[in-house]
Amino acid sequence: MRDYIYDIETYANVFTLAVEHADAPFTWLFEISDWRDDSKEILAFLRYLKETDSRMVGFNSLGFDYPVLHTLIRMGKSDAATLYQKAQAIISSQDGDDKWSHQVMPSDRYVTQIDLYKIHHFDNKARATGLKSLEFNMRADSIQDLPFPVGSMLTREQVEVLRQYNQHDVAQTKAFYHKSLDMIHFREELTRKYARDFMNHNDTKIGKDYFIMKLEEAGVECYDFDSSGRTPRQTKRPVIHLKDAILPWVSFEQSEFNRVLEWLKAQSITETKGVFKDLTATVEGFTFVFGLGGIHGSVENRVIESDDEHIIIDLDVTSYYPNLAIVNEFYPEHLGKEFCSIYKNLFEQRKQYSKKSAENAMLKLALNGVYGDSNNKFSVFYDPLFTMSITLNGQLLLCLLAQELMTIPGLRVLQVNTDGLTVQTPRSHRPMVELVREAWQQRTGLSLEEAVYRAMMIRDVNNYVAVYEDGSTKRKGAYEWKALWHQNASALVVPKVAEKVLVEGTPIRETVEGWPDIMDFMLRTKVPRNSHLQWGDDKIQNVSRYVVAKNGKPLFKWMPPLKGKTEWRRIGIESGWGVQVCNNIRDAEGVEIDFDYYIQRVEALCLSLA
Repeated sequence: MRDYIYDIETYANVFTLAVEHADAPFTWLFEISDWRDDSKEILAFLRYLKETDSRMVGFNSLGFDYPVLHTLIRMGKSDAATLYQKAQAIISSQDGDDKWSHQVMPSDRYVTQIDLYKIHHFDNKARATGLKSLEFNMRADSIQDLPFPVGSMLTREQVEVLRQYNQHDVAQTKAFYHKSLDMIHFREELTRKYARDFMNHNDTKIGKDYFIMKLEEAGVECYDFDSSGRTPRQTKRPVIHLKDAILPWVSFEQSEFNRVLEWLKAQSITETKGVFKDLTATVEGFTFVFGLGGIHGSVENRVIESDDEHIIIDLDVTSYYPNLAIVNEFYPEHLGKEFCSIYKNLFEQRKQYSKKSAENAMLKLALNGVYGDSNNKFSVFYDPLFTMSITLNGQLLLCLLAQELMTIPGLRVLQVNTDGLTVQTPRSHRPMVELVREAWQQRTGLSLEEAVYRAMMIRDVNNYVAVYEDGSTKRKGAYEWKALWHQNASALVVPKVAEKVLVEGTPIRETVEGWPDIMDFMLRTKVPRNSHLQWGDDKIQNVSRYVVAKNGKPLFKWMPPLKGKTEWRRIGIESGWGVQVCNNIRDAEGVEIDFDYYIQRVEALCLSLA
């Protein structure tokens, strides 16, 4: 199957379509404007793609590009103004009840579509990411934003700029396509094996849909059907008595844990949010913080090392939330006990496949996706009592583990976080840790996986570096430099140098000043379309890359007035420092980096740790 990367641009008097072959340097550029009409050529090209069983790959293409293109396909011929009106209708509908009205069903699509935006789940508000931000994370030589305001009437000269911009976006989408090939091949394999279209599913949707498929195969009805379509079956609860969610055998000898347990049992809630507000327990100086997403707690601003006398042991529960449901037969009421049988079967199936296989990855998604969706009011798994059964017992059972471990002389808890905890214990008492571990596993029916750390550098529960015995490193939060695609990969020199300082003892200033990769010094800022960026006296594009530089100019964002106000807001970016904008990386040539800015940030990560 052949893939073609594409992108469109729409203005009141200009429509452009740029295409590039995924594996060859072949490009096509079509235009419909006051000066040119490539309608027939576009349709002929699309017909060729259809006849050769090719696929069109885009970025947010199912939500925008393809519906506009589909309008041209249905009409057979169009002017730029009509396609622009369609584009604006799509944009205007995004916050309304009709936001799905412009979607084209898979069966109606003229050419098969792959949407990288969907696959990476960028349509989730928490992960929303634009192509320009990806260009920064991919370290593109050039980051280009839309060259003209939306709605502009373009001149012939401006059309040429737009055409070049359109081709640039396709080239960047192609680069991201190649970085997404493992995800695409995974979906291809699942689609072939199960005769079901997974191609534009995000990971979470793959897991949930597979689980539903297995439920239905077992005769469990997940949906009700009527003339208006299908409705997910759910268990809605006007009130939840938390004592009904807590395992009846859970009890504590430690008074603080007992206080939390009794408080929870006394609560009756009408919604799951806000249950754990300010709920903590402090035991032997360590504070356990309870939350809907799980328990957490940590020593802070410390460097802890294993040595001849002490050892750092990390204990994590294997597939904690899925196994809590399997072992204790927690299930959404409307799905019945068969839910647990299927859950267990999927867990056992996963063990049979290599960790690198598509089956293993898909089964992991199926196992992990159910808990989060049990609190989703639009999901077939919705039952808030199931949610609370998992999250309450998950936290309480870890407290049981901590209670027993804390009876070991000289042991101290370093961290607790959702599915496990980390302790430092005298090496002579390691057998006692094993006894507690075995007793907890027997009592709960769950398994604890052990890892040993050579050292931990902990700022807090969400920000730390841990070094395993073999020298490999685990990083969290501010110390993480392998950013995910939806994260801001700015100033990676800071966490990279911080790790070398903490793990290898390298000097801060010399390491920063000798760092070889200028891209690691780059930062990114962005503002929405109703705002703008000002660099010195110049207005610059809304997504911009920059480096903190000596003799640089100040950078500001201008935001619209707050409600009831009239004055625009000017907000400094890197206040007190000058920057050099480098949307084209050539603009970084000869720039004198202000190393002091980066050194101060590294020091903030390192010097506070005692």
